Amino acid sequence: MQNTYRKHHAPHHELPAGGAAHIRADAINVTLGERRVLTDVDVIVPVGSRLAIVGENGRGKTTLLRVLAGTTTPDSGTVARVGTMSVVEQALESRNEETVGSLVREAIGASLDALTRLEAATEALAGERPGADEEYAAALEVATFLDAWDAERRVDIALAGLHACTDRDRPLSTLSVGQRYRVRLACVLGSSPDLLLLDEPTNHVDADGLSFLTERLQSHRGGLALVTHDRALLRDVATSFLDLDPSEDGRPRLYAGGYDAWVEGRRRDRARWEQDHADQLAERARLAQAAEEARGRLQSRWRPEKGHGKHQRATRAGSVVQAFNQRREELETHVISVPTPPVRLHWPDPGTASGRPVLDCVAVTVEERLANPTTLTLDGGDRLVVTGANGAGKSTLLSVLSGRQTPTTGHLRVHPTARIAFLSQEVPDWPPELTAHQIYERHLAEIVSRATRAPSTHVSASRTGLLESRSWRIPSSRMSQGQQRRLHLALCLAEQPDLLLLDEPTNHLSAGLVDELTEAITQTSCAVVVATHDRQLLRDLAAWPRIHLPATTSIDDLSEDLS
Repeated sequence: MQNTYRKHHAPHHELPAGGAAHIRADAINVTLGERRVLTDVDVIVPVGSRLAIVGENGRGKTTLLRVLAGTTTPDSGTVARVGTMSVVEQALESRNEETVGSLVREAIGASLDALTRLEAATEALAGERPGADEEYAAALEVATFLDAWDAERRVDIALAGLHACTDRDRPLSTLSVGQRYRVRLACVLGSSPDLLLLDEPTNHVDADGLSFLTERLQSHRGGLALVTHDRALLRDVATSFLDLDPSEDGRPRLYAGGYDAWVEGRRRDRARWEQDHADQLAERARLAQAAEEARGRLQSRWRPEKGHGKHQRATRAGSVVQAFNQRREELETHVISVPTPPVRLHWPDPGTASGRPVLDCVAVTVEERLANPTTLTLDGGDRLVVTGANGAGKSTLLSVLSGRQTPTTGHLRVHPTARIAFLSQEVPDWPPELTAHQIYERHLAEIVSRATRAPSTHVSASRTGLLESRSWRIPSSRMSQGQQRRLHLALCLAEQPDLLLLDEPTNHLSAGLVDELTEAITQTSCAVVVATHDRQLLRDLAAWPRIHLPATTSIDDLSEDLS
């Protein structure tokens, strides 16, 4: 494997390669345990590229990013790297001796080295040392190429833009996970490497920081590859998409032209895949029908009309046997070569009548959680977005509306026959030994026991389109956050609610699924309330009525600060 990249903390710093910088990966295959994660992946990240690596949870996005970075060795395939490169992973471990300043010095080490060499060359030139002219010219060229004099300022701007700690003497071990991450991200952005590899860069970054991050990535002169669930960042930054989700031929798909081109290309490829699979199923059904008809003719012991001779009867009987054998052979040799396409999200409509009363919420507050008295009425078909800073009480309000939390003041009136489902940020406390399928079936039984639905109206687990068939067999204790989130949503939809409460519904869900979910909640007949910070979801629901909860100092605020 060719590798011109040296680790970021190496004592010698590579110089930028400019327009020649790139990462090229060919025929990458990676197996983790017994599961093939990456299959025949080819990708190039040149200067000027804005590549998004996308796919459902568990498809190998982070693994591929690590392969590109050189921190994970593929089972087969080659990776070539040219130029300087910086990687920001989701977690940053801190060593006891590290400080904000040491991380900054590490990030801009090439510029600091260049300035040190230039200072030494300047002294040599002043002392009229032989060869000093050439040394000074070379040192000046490198420092100018790196814009080394501005390196500290670039990092300072990034630290301020991301609201990261600027105290150079502050030990990283004393910073929270979120603060430490922002310092690391700022150092990387300020160092201006040829190639940037970012894994979920919007984690731990507030709204102002997201705007700075977006502008900085848009203006990055080098190449960029990122993994993120943030659809707003994908829309605003990415120009090409490497989709690792299953495809008809089992290979990743590369889409150019930005977010909308990816969505349309993905839709078109999925439709073609479904049509190809349906055509093969139809052909098999046709062959099976033909074989059955031939069998029927054989079993009926067809005889020609009276007056026909033995020779003619024998000839025609033989042709019936021959036709049956031919049809049976055609059926046996027919192979369905197109794999079964993934199931799409199935959103059962509850049939809630427009304007049907669901609930009235009158001047409710919750001590230390929801300080501002809130009043609202929700009927069938209503839409509402709840916004506000962390700690304003968005989750608390939804919990009150769901009936899980009793307000300190005010009251909640729910229509006696109204059904309410709540997708909270915390998953329910499921028995760890139960599989996703068992949890779903148990939930259906509970719904039936409440006599709110006939069993025949419920959607089977396999038809929800929220989990792959193998994922339904996984015990809840071994499910990923994304799988748990999908199961929780499936349980909510099984309720066929008149009111659906969604608290940060995009958490841990892929961009593709969130797009489907967004379309579904705009079309369903039930009332929907969404509380979210998701920038793209807020854009998509811009036409919905919204209430904004004012910020208050609360336990929520303190928890957010510690993150």
